[in-house]
Amino acid sequence: MKPKLRITPWTLVRRLTVPLAELAAAAGAVAATIHVPSDGSDGVLTITTNIVAPNITVTGTNIVIDLGMAVDGAWNDDNSAQSGLGVYDFEKWAVVFKYSSVSIAAGTRVTFRNHPSKAPVVWLVDGDVTINGILDLSGANGVAAPGHAEPGPGGFRGGRGYYAPGVGAGSGFGPGGGRTEGGWWGSGGSYGAQASGTPPAYGNPSLVPLIGGSGAGGDGDEGWGGGAGGGAILIAAAGSVTVDGRVDANGGNRPAQNPGGGSGGGIRIVTGDLAGNGMIRALGGIGQGNGTVGRIQIERLSASGNPTVIPDPGIVPLVEPATALIWPPDDGPTVRVVSIGGGAVPADPRADFGVSGPDVALPETASTQVVVETVNVESASQVQVRVTPRGNANFTTADAAVETVVSDTPLVIRWVATLPVTVGYSAVQVKVVRP
Repeated sequence: MKPKLRITPWTLVRRLTVPLAELAAAAGAVAATIHVPSDGSDGVLTITTNIVAPNITVTGTNIVIDLGMAVDGAWNDDNSAQSGLGVYDFEKWAVVFKYSSVSIAAGTRVTFRNHPSKAPVVWLVDGDVTINGILDLSGANGVAAPGHAEPGPGGFRGGRGYYAPGVGAGSGFGPGGGRTEGGWWGSGGSYGAQASGTPPAYGNPSLVPLIGGSGAGGDGDEGWGGGAGGGAILIAAAGSVTVDGRVDANGGNRPAQNPGGGSGGGIRIVTGDLAGNGMIRALGGIGQGNGTVGRIQIERLSASGNPTVIPDPGIVPLVEPATALIWPPDDGPTVRVVSIGGGAVPADPRADFGVSGPDVALPETASTQVVVETVNVESASQVQVRVTPRGNANFTTADAAVETVVSDTPLVIRWVATLPVTVGYSAVQVKVVRP
């Protein structure tokens, strides 16, 4: 059986925070609004138990938005012809909705069915957002082997539990995915902090780029997988964001026995005014090894409300006129996996583990070379490649070395790392830490 490698969307980690918004003093400004690049072509989203839409399923008070129905295209395309479905932009790795306003009624709970890419959610709203119910991007609790717990959009799956001889437990997925430990328990996922025995915290406090939490390690002898990582969402509203209900991006818990808990995800809110007295949470999941909290960032002109936010968020006071920064700057640093074992990686890799075939198939081998390309990343940076098998082994990492400088302006560098690979499916990720 050949090794099969799945390439998960890139993760870029910086020690320096990306600039958060364009700020300028505004003499005589009155309206507490910011500029958000939304044409409103996805219309008004009004969540009640009576809502009818092609991408929404209602079961009692539970409302599920299917991200897989998003239209492929550029995030700023006019979506009027497919209004309400959103746009999946693979270059941004995001499912983007451009609403004129959003309202979630009390007593309802909104969740998401993942896009095949498992991309995070971006809401660009030309008006106000009102959340009186629950907006939930949490990762799923661990599941019985041989399954993997599903993350919230933008997060990463939980590790598999022991299933049968030759179908053993594995690590959680994502940059902070936890290990399967000692043959009987799983460590928690890391994100905003480091969990015991797992990789360090990752991502930017600014949540630019947007990314969710990591999965936990599976139970090595009882057959239960680790909790999945919480998802990630950007809510950018030109008017107000009122939270009298709850916004959750929590890590998944262990269901039983000894797997770990997934890490919390990412919530970023950019708004003219933050109102309401509800809750905004990115908690780690409970497990034999607990997951860590995620990241929350709030950027606002004013705060007329006082919601409870856990963990403590980054707070950025804005000054009118302010323009919401949605994406990393065009001249910002980027990283991608170019090839594995000589096989080219597709532009929009998936992590299906057999559903649609591998991104790269290798002949049976003990190790392979991974070629990584960075843009506007200094040669003194740490470029780390992680391979996470579907099961039977823990993840491994290796630091890549500079192979060649392709160009100086912009600075493009090719890096090479050699890692062991096992028979079956594995996920490959690359992380950059700049000096």
